Formats: sequence, structure tokens, C-alpha cells
Amino acid sequence: MKVIIYSTKDFEIPYIERANKKKHKLTFVSEALNSKTALKAVGYDAVSIFSGDQASIITLDKLKDFGIKYIALRSAGYDNVNLNTAARLNIKVANVPSYSPYAIAEHAVSLLLALNRKLIESNERVEHFNFDLNHLIGYDLNNKTIGIIGTGRIGSIMAKIMHGFGCNLLGCDIEENKELVDKYGLTYVALNTLCKQADIISIHVPLNGDTHYLINEALIEKMKKGVTIINTARGAVINTEDIITGLENGTIGALGIDVYENEQDLFFKDHSHEIVNDDNIIKLNAMPNVLITGHHAFLTDEALTNIAETVIYNLDCWGDNKNTENELTNIITKVTPT
Repeated sequence: MKVIIYSTKDFEIPYIERANKKKHKLTFVSEALNSKTALKAVGYDAVSIFSGDQASIITLDKLKDFGIKYIALRSAGYDNVNLNTAARLNIKVANVPSYSPYAIAEHAVSLLLALNRKLIESNERVEHFNFDLNHLIGYDLNNKTIGIIGTGRIGSIMAKIMHGFGCNLLGCDIEENKELVDKYGLTYVALNTLCKQADIISIHVPLNGDTHYLINEALIEKMKKGVTIINTARGAVINTEDIITGLENGTIGALGIDVYENEQDLFFKDHSHEIVNDDNIIKLNAMPNVLITGHHAFLTDEALTNIAETVIYNLDCWGDNKNTENELTNIITKVTPT
């Protein structure tokens, strides 16, 4: 099968080539998939895309015209693909549902620890031989209440880790995980209750119509003063402007994010020699109680290995005219073309 891999990063090529074992003919391009770059897919059977690529209605129509039959995601999230259109066009789409929940959860904890113990500021001081300790006070995680929004694969690992720190665990999800209740003493509560009681809030939900701007002004007003918010899920789960207001008025004491709602034109590129035209990211970057990483929570050897192997597995299944259990278009009711 001929496959064009969009948004390729240098670090992932060896993993994909190793998993492929020369079975499929792969072409790596650095450009992201969109309605303009879709033209590069002419002559291929499948495309592979990452979270920053956009498989919109227009793009999918073009891919169909160009003969694309399959889309292999290199991510768990699929909010960047119009699945209804893909199903209508008979383009099969599959994701990597579980590459390493440990990678994401551990990164969330890293953000929390770095913020709480002022590690970035402390290190910057030491680099200038300033060993003053003023304004570096944090707090014990032991006995703090952490609210975990979304207790699926990643949220469950987060609960396990925070239980090890001696935290009181609150959870909010449409489905309750009895194991978390029995094993770690997690208590499921309504979202409003979680926000009122939690000292720390960690977000682990997919982005969809129900979770878009889930964290907004109304919910922030219910939060404990000085709450720490960690988001390693999707950027648009939180309303950035409302978050900035919460940081400015002191309701939010600290913010750690690996994702950003307008990251598409920013992340995965070097803009250090440019003027960035994004007021919100500029404001967040200027705040000492905000820590931002560029969507690299997934960046572990184990995760990259699993992503590459699952992508190639999905392609193998399609190449052998078999179904893959990771196919997303199976969950969409196909629309009969008019």
C-alpha cells in the first residue's frame, strides 16, 4: 500500500520505518494535511495524519477524488476528522486508542510538580547563581483534593499516581470506574461539586460537542480560590480567555497545559525568530504561574513505539482486506448519498 504521512517529525520516522519493515511504501512530508496540501495525496492509497492535521469536509472530498481509501491517525483523539463525511465517502479511519496512558498522566503530574514547587523559576535563579528562596513556596500534595475530569485510560493512571501522593480523589465522568473507587478511594461527584472542592483539577476528556469549553467562566467562578488546573487533553476543552481572567483575578493559582485551543498554527514549529500574532499565548507565556509545553506529553519511547506499530497494524489490516478493531467509521451511521 502507498501511504503519505503528513506532519512528519524527524523523531518519529525511525519508529515508523522500524514498525513498517518495508511492507508499505511510505512517503514522509512535513506539511500538515489541509484542503490545499491534500493534492500531495494524489496517487496514494492511504494517508496518515496527526492531531494538527485537518480532515475537514472539503479536505475529505478532495482525498476521495484523489483515490484515498484509508486514513490512519497517529493519535488517540480524532476531533480533527469529520467522521460522518468519511463514512459517507467510504473512507475508513482508524486511530491509536491506547499508545501509552502512562506518558500523558506522568506528564500531567510533571506539570503539577514543576508549578507547585516553582522548579522553573528556581532553576533560572540558580543559573545566575541566585540561591535566594523567597517566593518559591509550594504546598504538600499529601491530603490535597484532586479532581480528575475524565477517568478513562489516562485519568485512571492519574488517579493511581495521585493516590500514591496521598491525595483525596474526586472523579467526574459519564461512566464510573468501580476499580478506582474500590482501590484508590475515588469518589464520583458532579462537575460543579468537583470544582468547588478540588485544590487541583486535572483534565482527561476527549474534545467533542459536550466538552468544548467545558471549563468556562461559570465553572471557574465555582472553583476554590488558588486552584491549580492541569490540561493534557485537548486545548479547546478550556476557554482560554476565561482561564486568563481567572488567573488575573487570582481564582486560578496556577495553570499547566500541554495543549492550546489555537495550537494548530503554533505548535510543532519554531517561531522563535517571528512575531507571534496570538495575544492569548503571549499573555499566558508572560505569567509566572503558567507552565506551557508544546503538545509533547506523548513523547516517550514507549508511546512512539506503540503509535508506530498500531498505525502499521491498521494499514496491514486494510491492505489484507480485513477490519481493524481501531476503526472509527464503524461507529458512525453511514449516510446514503443523495
